[in-house]
Amino acid sequence: MENIVCSNRKAYHDYFIVETYEAGISLLGTEVKSLREGRANLKDSYALIKDNEVFLLNCHISPYSHGNIQNHDPLRTRKLLMHRKEINKLWGNLSQKGLTLIPLKIYFKKGKAKVELGLAKGKRKYEKREALK
Repeated sequence: MENIVCSNRKAYHDYFIVETYEAGISLLGTEVKSLREGRANLKDSYALIKDNEVFLLNCHISPYSHGNIQNHDPLRTRKLLMHRKEINKLWGNLSQKGLTLIPLKIYFKKGKAKVELGLAKGKRKYEKREALK
């Protein structure tokens, strides 16, 4: 059973989602507690592949309410955990012009924090208007 923490609803408006992937997130203790409180925001966040590793950038996870001075930085870069074959496949797809990697939602599955990534192609302004109609 999935327990959805937050979703990126604007991603479906701004992009065509070609393919989706599931990845684990490498988190600190206070980040997990903050996620369980539902205090995360995926607006303007994206993922990229660097040195055969996938990273999540600009994902805002608020500091834990009962945390102390060792609370985490809300906008820190987080490593995503994926299999090598998946990363290589993603790398091949991202090399095509116009495709990007966008987080669609963060959720808990069997007690583990996961992020759903979407391989996305940007929509033009008139395509967004058509989608609204």
